[in-house]
Amino acid sequence: MAKKDPTDLSVEEKLKTLYQLQTTLSGIDEKRALRGELPLEVQDLEDEIQGLTTRVEKIKNEIQDFQSAIVMKKGDIEKAKASVERYKAQLDEVKNNREYDTLTKEIEFQELEIELCNKKIREAQVKVEERTNDLQQTQTLIEDRQLALNDKRGELDEIMDETRAEEEKLKERAKELELKIEPRLLTSFKRIRKNARNGLGIVYVQRDACGGCFNKIPPQRQLDIKMHKKVIVCEYCGRIMIDPELAGVKPDAPIEEKPKRKRSIRKKKDEMDDVAEA
Repeated sequence: MAKKDPTDLSVEEKLKTLYQLQTTLSGIDEKRALRGELPLEVQDLEDEIQGLTTRVEKIKNEIQDFQSAIVMKKGDIEKAKASVERYKAQLDEVKNNREYDTLTKEIEFQELEIELCNKKIREAQVKVEERTNDLQQTQTLIEDRQLALNDKRGELDEIMDETRAEEEKLKERAKELELKIEPRLLTSFKRIRKNARNGLGIVYVQRDACGGCFNKIPPQRQLDIKMHKKVIVCEYCGRIMIDPELAGVKPDAPIEEKPKRKRSIRKKKDEMDDVAEA
């Protein structure tokens, strides 16, 4: 038997299929709601760990740069010491004051260079110590975040395992129902559902009001909804509306208004009798 074209369906069939789709999608939403904020929390922890890992690499590179600078300065010190020893040896062989003064100045310069290198080494060593402490703190923080991430992932995986099979069935059901709905109506429904806070794109009438925004619906409009002659949307929230019977829901019993109490005629008559006797 050939499948019926969605555009050939009656308005009643379209609304009924659309409500079945809404029920199925709401089921999927419920399964996802069970996960709560866990997916976002897992993503935040993963991003934080990635940022901390990048920070660790940066700190390690800085420590390596400082250590390389220390090694280089120590090499400069050794060269300066060798120069001092050489200049001091040459002092014994000077022939005039000019050569003596020149060598003396070179020795002083190399000794100052040694002091400056030692100062740079001390500064670099302090930086290495500071960055090493930062590295340890960051690595400890990563370990803490990793433990939290493992816990959150465990919770999420457990929930996913419990709901995955049911969610997949609902998704397949939703795909089948979407094929039975004409594209234009389906697009409108999805747009309405996306903009609705509770994800409801189609609702049934409850107690003479819209089941989505709960605004009162005029009697004539309710009658039009029951007639299934055309697709009717709520003039307040824009949701598509159907009557409870078509949705397979038992209509709510109308609220009976209590009759107004009549004034007591007997009391008035008694008062008139009292006046007559007087």
